[in-house]
Amino acid sequence: MKTKISLFLLISCLGLLMNEKLFAQNNPKPRTIVTTDGELDDVDSFIRMLLYSNEFKLEGLVYSSSQWHYKGDGKGTKMISELETTAKRYGERTDLRWPGTTWMQELLDEYGKIQPNLLKHAKGFPTATELKKMVKVGNIDFEGEMSKETEGSEWIKKILLDENPQPVYLQIWGGTNTVARALKSIEETYKNQPNWTAIYEKVSKKAIIYAVLDQDATYKKYIAPNWNKIRVFYNSNQFWCLAYPWTMVVPTELQPFLRGEFMAKNIIHNHGPLLAKYYSWGDGQKIADDPEHDQGTIAEMEKRKMTKYDFISEGDSPAYFQLLDVGLMNRDNPEFGGWGGRMVQSATNPFRWEDAPTLTDYNPFTNKQDASFPQTRWIDALQLDFAARADWCVKDYKSANHAPKISVLEGNRINVKAGQQLNLNAKAIDPDGNKVSFKFWQYQEAGTSSEKVIMTAKDNKAQVTVPTSVKSGDTFHIIVEGKDAGIPTLIRYQRVILTVK
Repeated sequence: MKTKISLFLLISCLGLLMNEKLFAQNNPKPRTIVTTDGELDDVDSFIRMLLYSNEFKLEGLVYSSSQWHYKGDGKGTKMISELETTAKRYGERTDLRWPGTTWMQELLDEYGKIQPNLLKHAKGFPTATELKKMVKVGNIDFEGEMSKETEGSEWIKKILLDENPQPVYLQIWGGTNTVARALKSIEETYKNQPNWTAIYEKVSKKAIIYAVLDQDATYKKYIAPNWNKIRVFYNSNQFWCLAYPWTMVVPTELQPFLRGEFMAKNIIHNHGPLLAKYYSWGDGQKIADDPEHDQGTIAEMEKRKMTKYDFISEGDSPAYFQLLDVGLMNRDNPEFGGWGGRMVQSATNPFRWEDAPTLTDYNPFTNKQDASFPQTRWIDALQLDFAARADWCVKDYKSANHAPKISVLEGNRINVKAGQQLNLNAKAIDPDGNKVSFKFWQYQEAGTSSEKVIMTAKDNKAQVTVPTSVKSGDTFHIIVEGKDAGIPTLIRYQRVILTVK
């Protein structure tokens, strides 16, 4: 009997390994390049991103400028912002709050100290040396400067033109000017060549821009009119729940995950040298050349009615949250909604998705439709996951928690008929042997029907009844959420899309 059980386990394990291998082949890690202007919240976004660097293939870390930060040309040349807000705020300047071009390398030194420990928990974390080779200086002299080729723009150009057809997600944490310069260089090199049409189509299919606001005018002035087939995911409303004014956006019930008590205990303190650099309220830290970084002082903290070690901002983190595969199937389809927010296709540009103010999710904490809630709804899951990754920096495998893997027996896409009743059976594999509890819920806004399904659930099973008043083509999104009993508790998902036929 023991031999039979051992054989059964061996076959099961081999089957699981084969499935995981096939999954890895069919779902390669997304390629991505980060462009950043070095804002305080860029630093915090960068630190968290490094703890997830095994989940995607980083191919570039590029310094760029924005309306808030630029170096100047060293010749005393003055400029005034093209954007009204900063033009009024700063007037004519020769430079503006430039943080330099060494802070990423300095943080990578700290990452290098904890990278061996991260590898105890998951494969694929790149070395600090590998990542340093990707650090490039892009167009930094002025806001929106794209007149000259730079090391950063040429690096982006090279990757967009390489023979790997896999999409490249261009994360825009500052201005789009260095990406715009790369595209301009491609145009100048090939526009009069016989293969221009092929090059244009190749780059247009390959590049995906995830932008948090427009922080210079280069997207509107150059990219949009000249590269209108490049896909754009544009987050202008939802990211605020992870940015400076989060206390005015995040419901009171979710704020403890961003408060100092949680941040200090679970993330900042006693979690290694990299997270010790993470900026928080009242922490005493100061960016040398940024007079507006005053959140570290106790006086400013008390004036703003914050508490010590409160979260300040990670407004750019949704750009890489979009790339994390947590089971929500949203990476390439932002209309589905996920950790990177939820967007809708532009009415005027089929290659652009945006979180217009009219796009809302129902907020159960306020009982109102809320333009930020497509991002805010994931705050607890995001912060608990961050805390687990912080533990990975210093703990061994047995002492830390790791996310469960969720599956649904019936699959992720099911054709249904009006009035049909169906069953969903979920399964969890937890690498730490923790119990996993399930929750089934309809993500109504992600579907195309305004109707609600009738759903009853118990343990890992749910019975779903499709409304009778539906039409062919209507879709319903059911989220299967699995939460483990580890510390910190971790959440993963599967999405089941019901399509009326």
